[in-house]
Amino acid sequence: MPWIQLKLNTTGANAEDLSDALMEAGAVSITFQDTHDTPVFEPLPGETRLWGDTDVIGLFDAETDMNDVVAILENHPLLGAGFAHKIEQLEDKDWERE
Repeated sequence: MPWIQLKLNTTGANAEDLSDALMEAGAVSITFQDTHDTPVFEPLPGETRLWGDTDVIGLFDAETDMNDVVAILENHPLLGAGFAHKIEQLEDKDWERE
């Protein structure tokens, strides 16, 4: 099944709020990635540490109208109209072998 991903860049402090906004807009999963590939080693139990410059990636079903998703996100107070984002179509492949 093909997927569409929408990537936003934000601060670690805002990552959870934008994750919630992506889920409310229809994302089926969320991934947090460090924009600069800096590892986080062994956070304390129960602690979720995010990077200062974090990419928040929402995964959407290929049938999702991404124009609708962007319109919803433009109303979020942390984003606004014309917010920076990247939308990519992901090829259908055997993800278990990756």
